[in-house]
Parts: sequence; structure tokens; C-alpha cells
Amino acid sequence: MIRIRKPAEPPEVLRTKGAKARRAMSAAYSRAPRSYASGKRSFEFDSNLYAHETVKQALREAQHRKCAFCESKFAHISYGDVEHFRPKAGWRQEGGEALGRPGYYWLAYEWANLFVSCTLCNQQFKKNLFPLQTPERRARNHKEDVTEEDPLLLDPAVDDPETFISFREEVPYALDGNARGEATIHALGLKRDELLEQRRKHLSLVKALRRLIELRDPEAEEARNQLQRMQQDFEEYASMTRAFLRGWPRNRSATRRPRKQQG
Repeated sequence: MIRIRKPAEPPEVLRTKGAKARRAMSAAYSRAPRSYASGKRSFEFDSNLYAHETVKQALREAQHRKCAFCESKFAHISYGDVEHFRPKAGWRQEGGEALGRPGYYWLAYEWANLFVSCTLCNQQFKKNLFPLQTPERRARNHKEDVTEEDPLLLDPAVDDPETFISFREEVPYALDGNARGEATIHALGLKRDELLEQRRKHLSLVKALRRLIELRDPEAEEARNQLQRMQQDFEEYASMTRAFLRGWPRNRSATRRPRKQQG
């Protein structure tokens, strides 16, 4: 995972139709809070709003066309999902628990709550998981403040994931065993076999380029430029590449964490 910097201004559809839908749901909840809390009543969400093409495109650009969680580029094989960081319809503190309702309905069209993710990260792993360090602090409706919560999952638009998660070769681990890194790796399936395989392939190229530089091969300068590029945010698995090269003592210029570039 890497830090994601979204545009401050949400797409128009969220500012207009999304805001109107939020007001309507908040009013509906206020009229029958017990029915929504029990699950007797539920909200209907309009994917034409939160997954509008302008929303997806803005998220794709902010995320460098990568999954917000696993950093895989998937546009060539999948449209991807617009993922709600705080689940809109219901939440679970742990997998296997009954669904807590009514969910974060008031954030369904909120720009800060939206990411694009690959289908596996969203549908197979995260699903409705949203664990808190202190479950009693969970916001249960639009009248409560989500900033009072202490999420275990890392929010890549708020947190810098690389201060919580690093890599040993292709395998992610929580720095100093921190709870948020551990929870994020587990909930998002960041150690799943298929993902480890893709990272391993990527890392093999990184190692080959590093070896060319160490041997002072005639192609060393091009290899150095390629390694610099592979550490940029817009490249797949940039956090793993940066972690791998950070301890490489023979070329400090190639191991520094690069400044953000456009791509």
C-alpha cells in the first residue's frame, strides 16, 4: 500500500446528487432509527452515483490506476470496484460475525470514503470488515462523529501505509508488529498466494537490474534509471520495491525514496 492523495474537490455527481441522497437517507433514519438498526428496514444505494464514471476516473488517476490496497494494476482484465472504506450497508468487527446495521449509510456517496480496488481485495477479503481498536467508539448513525473512531484498517488517503507495513522480499509484515499493519494485511489478504507470486515476479526484475548495476554492466545506467522509475508511486508494487532497495548500500541515489512524479 502507498499513500493516496485525492483531489480536494469531489466529482460533481457526489457534490450534487450524492449530497441529496445523503440528506434523504439521514432523514429516513431519523424517522425510524430502531427499524434501521434492527435490519427491519434497509437503505438502497445507487451505484450510478458512487460508481459514476467521473468518480471512478478521478479515483483511478489519484491511485495511478492501481488497486488502493494491493497496488496491482488490473484495468486490462477487470473494471475494478468502487470500494467503501467504511462499509455502507453493514459492518463486521471480525469475519464470521453477524452484520452490524445499518452500516455507514451517510458515507455511501462521500468522496473521502471511496477508493477503487481490485475485485479480490474488495469482494473476497475486505467485504464488510471494518474493525475498530475500541468497538464501543463506533459511529452508528449520521449524528455521530466518525473521527472519534480508532480504525484498525489503514486508510491510504489519511495514513501513510509505509510507516505501518514493510516487506521481507515479497512478503508484507507489520513494522514492529503494530496492530494496524497486522489487521490490514490480514483483512485485505495481502499475503494471498497469487499476489505473492506477482510480487515475486516483479522483484526478480528489480534484483536483475540491481545486479547489472553492481557488475558495472554497460547497461548499468539504463538499469539505474529503470530502478528509479520502479520506485515511483505510479508503478506496481512501489512500496515493496522501495522497501527492498532501502537497505541497498551500494547506490544511495537509487535507494532514496523518490519524490512523487506524474505518470
